[in-house]
Amino acid sequence: MQQIGVTQLNNGQHRFTVWAKNAETVELHLLKSDSYISMQSDERGYFSCEVEGVSVGDTYLYRIDGDKERPDPASRHQPEGVHGASAVIDETFNWTDEGFNPPTLRNTIIYELHVGTFTPEGTFEAIIPYLDYLLKLGITTIELMPIAEFPSNRNWGYDGVQLFAAHSAYGSVDGLRNLVNATHEKGIAIYLDVVYNHLGPEGNYLWDYAPYFTQKYSGVWGDSLNFDDAYSAEVRNFFIQNALYWLEVCHIDGFRLDATHALVDFSPVPILEELTQAIHEWGDRNSKRVHVIAENDTSDRRNLLPHEANGVGLDGVWLDDLHHVMHTQLTGELDGYYASFGDFADMVKVLREGFVKSGQVGADGRKRGTYSGDIPTDRFVVCSQNHDQIGNRMKGERLEHLISWDGAKLAAGFCLLSPYVPLLFMGEEYAESNPFLYFTSHGDPALIEGVRQGRLEEFAYFAEQGTPPDPQAESTFDASKLQHHLRDSGKHKRMLTFYQDLIRLRKTHPALTSPHRHDTQVLADIGLKLIWLVRHYQDDVVVIGFNWHHREPVQTALPDTGQQLSRLLSSTDVQYSGERKIMKPKTLDLVDGGMIEISPLSFVVYGIEH
Repeated sequence: MQQIGVTQLNNGQHRFTVWAKNAETVELHLLKSDSYISMQSDERGYFSCEVEGVSVGDTYLYRIDGDKERPDPASRHQPEGVHGASAVIDETFNWTDEGFNPPTLRNTIIYELHVGTFTPEGTFEAIIPYLDYLLKLGITTIELMPIAEFPSNRNWGYDGVQLFAAHSAYGSVDGLRNLVNATHEKGIAIYLDVVYNHLGPEGNYLWDYAPYFTQKYSGVWGDSLNFDDAYSAEVRNFFIQNALYWLEVCHIDGFRLDATHALVDFSPVPILEELTQAIHEWGDRNSKRVHVIAENDTSDRRNLLPHEANGVGLDGVWLDDLHHVMHTQLTGELDGYYASFGDFADMVKVLREGFVKSGQVGADGRKRGTYSGDIPTDRFVVCSQNHDQIGNRMKGERLEHLISWDGAKLAAGFCLLSPYVPLLFMGEEYAESNPFLYFTSHGDPALIEGVRQGRLEEFAYFAEQGTPPDPQAESTFDASKLQHHLRDSGKHKRMLTFYQDLIRLRKTHPALTSPHRHDTQVLADIGLKLIWLVRHYQDDVVVIGFNWHHREPVQTALPDTGQQLSRLLSSTDVQYSGERKIMKPKTLDLVDGGMIEISPLSFVVYGIEH
């Protein structure tokens, strides 16, 4: 593979390399000395030069065909933003995390956060004082929403255009490395959400360099990235080098790949497979476990099959189906994609198999999905809410803003006690009252107005609810920041205790993390909206009863496991609800029989006490 960007050589020189297939000539412009250095090209269109006297922090641009001056597409640092000059970084760092490896997916609990709104400061290093809190909560892995350089200071991150540069307002590469090192010292892993299906609309200068895009296909973001047309090998190299950079220079432990269903590629080995294989090979060479998890809405089992079985080889996929079926049952919303997930029987299927659609016709009239009931459960990541499901609503409502307190606890239990890998979205663990809105800080007036109008058109159907907040307004960004003080008192403290206890249960009972399908039994009464989840692993047994009825309690017997079980937790216990609702009996001898009552929108957990 061809290295790109700036590389420090053993002789003290620096090599500058850029792919510029569209150019006749490329010159390196060193701003410190205001000098131009000619770069030599090879047959594939890579231009390079080796230069003495370059120091960390020196800024530079590339001049294309004696005319356009542009930042480096593989820039590691953009001190003046996406339109400014690139800067040389020191790729060495005083790491103290030697030997750290992320947990297996079976033992992973993910916490998704947005750097800009997680703390008042909105920086990488500002997260470090909260690591002890996250550790006490019980999470094992932080997943950062995209951090690649985007215009100005406020953005979700999905408008990134400098994919190698950690966002300057967040603290750039050194801030990121300080955060990663600190999390590893606490025993916490860090995944990075990366966007390889499109680039943002402002500051994208790839067009000037080479055929990074193709007009063969067009998607929601315009022309698709060129992964299977002429010169696509170099485009693939760009994105693979990007992933390896985060691993090597920043010690990232894994990736969440955004919207991989939008990677249009009909080549014999699609980019998703080649990228995944390159990441895993890097992990093998460096004796490090690296997880590659994709967002993909095709429900295609081949994504999770190994290369030798003609699969893509991903470690996991986001199982949005669990969120969707749960959301429809709790809110009654059946608009858009929710229309295909409104049947209560889908609740049972998502637990038994994974994908809700395995060849059936959805509400859009298309057959969707493949069978996934033989794929280990730790290959699926689930949530009750995430940045998409909250932020893509007009008013950015979190789940607890839409449903009752009992419903919010039921959703948390269904996710955290499911057979799958749970993901929390920042603030949900204490019922954050602020929304998570869609926000931007573009500099192009026409683009700003286009985004505003697009949001108005998108939500025109909901005009009776008002108009969406202005994504460009700083107040929209500020309204999305977490209020960490809330978790110290009242209902927020009770919700936090509830999440801590659920996570503790998951961590102390091996039955709750077994990835083997035969260790999970799903029993259901569709009419009563009752689901029993029976989990086994070796000598450990846990059974969870979920009552999804909004008004009616249900009387039921525990499934017969042949063992003496104790009640471990109920979502209606007084420490979580503030009301005295105590479910009895504390212990139950199944040989003699017995009935329990589960309140509406609640669940109870029985198991072998450790």
